[in-house]
Amino acid sequence: MSRILSPPSTFAGRLKYLGPGFILSAAIVGSGELIATTALGAKAGFVTFWVIIVSCLVKVALQLEFGKNAIYTGTFMMHNFNQLPGRKWGRAHWSIWLWLSLQGLKLLQVGGIVGGVAIVLNMAWPSISVNVWAILSVLITSFLVYRGHYGPIEKGALVMIILFTGVILVSLILLQGTKYAIHWEQIKSGLQFSLPTSLVAIAFGAFGITGVGGDEIMYYNYWCIEKGYAAYTGPNDGTPEWAERAKGWFNVMYLDAVLSMVVYTVVTAAFYLLGAAVLHRGGAVPEGYEMIEVLSRIFTETLGPWAKNLFLVGAFFVLYSTLFTATASWARVWGDAFGELGWMKFDTAENQRKSIAILSWILPAAWCVLYLFIQSPVLMVILGGIATSILLLLIVYVSLVFRFKELPASLKPTLTYDIFFWISVVSILMVSAYGVIKII
Repeated sequence: MSRILSPPSTFAGRLKYLGPGFILSAAIVGSGELIATTALGAKAGFVTFWVIIVSCLVKVALQLEFGKNAIYTGTFMMHNFNQLPGRKWGRAHWSIWLWLSLQGLKLLQVGGIVGGVAIVLNMAWPSISVNVWAILSVLITSFLVYRGHYGPIEKGALVMIILFTGVILVSLILLQGTKYAIHWEQIKSGLQFSLPTSLVAIAFGAFGITGVGGDEIMYYNYWCIEKGYAAYTGPNDGTPEWAERAKGWFNVMYLDAVLSMVVYTVVTAAFYLLGAAVLHRGGAVPEGYEMIEVLSRIFTETLGPWAKNLFLVGAFFVLYSTLFTATASWARVWGDAFGELGWMKFDTAENQRKSIAILSWILPAAWCVLYLFIQSPVLMVILGGIATSILLLLIVYVSLVFRFKELPASLKPTLTYDIFFWISVVSILMVSAYGVIKII
């Protein structure tokens, strides 16, 4: 049965069809924001605040290209990777093999997130060991998402976004009543686009870890399709009517992506300001998940013992939202990739449901085993970050193909959009080149 639907033309009408961005925001705000961004503020103070804001803003253009591709093709990302120009090895395009080669490190990264969730839960209930919390966390997560339905995942992500955004903003507001209060002059100094030479390396690192990443950009394709944007647009029949529908659903997707960007930018900025205000003046920067304990201790010293529970609630939902959405997203991406490789069946709705269900149990179990074996969540997250940087370069390449090779001529964007797109591409390439130079 056809699901073709005319796109809403009003702002209020478009709000009713938002959703994929909720899942993306929940995925993005995780260990990078809670730990790495806070640590950057602790090291640099307020002076690199503008780097965080710019980093969150410029990468969204690549996300939009993947969202548009989902709408005008109606097909999943790994299938679209397999249609890219270039060499195939066996059944799969080289881009799929490159993606697969990075997944060992990515498994470590999410294993580190499992460890982070377990550490926070252990801080709240010390009578249960960290290892037991890790096992319980993945079992509960698998149970919540294995059925593969889009609706509960969107609603779960939205609830966690509301909770962690509310908690971190309340924490920031309460901070204003303490000796760590933030003043406008401090924020102003961080928005002046100046950068001391000694902080260049830190600033480039911040650009890489904040905002939407390569993984989340790939996820967006699946969530846009499951939300119905592609089905509402209908298959490309070459008619002006189809082009108008596609542009209308593009506008819905743009709003979804931009509001998502606002959420993760606000939360990331809040974590940065906490680090700059509370930890920078002391000079000591705790490493990794020790940041959680240090920040909670500072809040108890300034606001009272009750504040630790407030901060732990925020820390839990920040980390668990990533685990929850990663489980749902990875099951789809891996199922799709294995389908293209011929290792699983992913060609019908029923086969997709079965593959997602299986992988929703297998992948979290693998993350948990890796954490229990390695027991170093910070190292695991850092190693996964290396793979993320390489993946982002692949995303840039694919975005260029989508924009200039695959996009139907009738859907050509404005010059303003293309300028913003090229700013994103050049920014990411510059940061990547800098990283390579530093390694050499």
